[in-house]
Amino acid sequence: MKIIGFGETVLDIIFRNDQPQKAVPGGSTFNAMISLGRMGAPCVMITETGDDHVGDIVCDFLKDNKINTDYVYRHVGTKSHLSLAFLDSNNDAQYQFYKDHWNIAMPQKMPQIDKGDIVIYGSFYCVNPKIREFSKRFLEKAHEQGAFLYYDINFRASHKSEIPDIIGNIKENMRFASVVRGSNEDFELLFGAKTCDEAYNIVKVYCPYFIYTNADKPVELRTPDLQASFPVKMIETVSTIGAGDNFNAGFCYAIYKEGIASLETIKKEEELVAFSRFIASGQKFSSVVCQSLDNYVPKDFRP
Repeated sequence: MKIIGFGETVLDIIFRNDQPQKAVPGGSTFNAMISLGRMGAPCVMITETGDDHVGDIVCDFLKDNKINTDYVYRHVGTKSHLSLAFLDSNNDAQYQFYKDHWNIAMPQKMPQIDKGDIVIYGSFYCVNPKIREFSKRFLEKAHEQGAFLYYDINFRASHKSEIPDIIGNIKENMRFASVVRGSNEDFELLFGAKTCDEAYNIVKVYCPYFIYTNADKPVELRTPDLQASFPVKMIETVSTIGAGDNFNAGFCYAIYKEGIASLETIKKEEELVAFSRFIASGQKFSSVVCQSLDNYVPKDFRP
């Protein structure tokens, strides 16, 4: 069993009071994969970056954290993406992105995918029409091979004008998924859904397992046989930039450690207990990351 991440990479420059505090490699799936690599899980990252110094930083960082970079595509003569994250008084971030989503391409090769592998994917990168041929082919293959697919929608308001062009890709991504995670902001922006149950009515058409997050409000779980809520522990935060990404990492780490190839193999009467473990692991990873300016768990973290 291995974990494959598919998503974008950026250099996050973090500001507080309009002053830069730190620059760290980032990206939603990227952050999750770094944390998983630090946990000792065998990881592969599929992404693209420029052939500039920022691209060198990204690739070196992946290698330093034991992530296979054989499927990181370096664009010749292209600048890597930047993200400026401005922390407010609650340590939540407002973003400005400097990237060209239309000037990307992916190689034809993709890693070996085996039954029971875990695939993490999400954000605009996985619905971008420019690389949809590759992303759809990859997700189809992973689904057909019996991988566990974890889809974090993570849709930014900056792409609101592009919703008509990519909404079909989002629905298709949900159909491939074993689990869909989305926030209140995702579903209100994309579908006008304002509650978990309204969101699940949309998701369940494509995927039966759904996790709904809403900042510091309880994490909501919906399955065909279960409706549950999990309180969020209040902590002092330094930055919430990697919170959701590391919830994903912790959830998938629990799946990896328990060797679960399919949620359908969990007995109905044990479903609540099992999901309680997975979500608790996600919350633990997320909580740790919120207490630093890094986007991932420390190297010495042990859940």
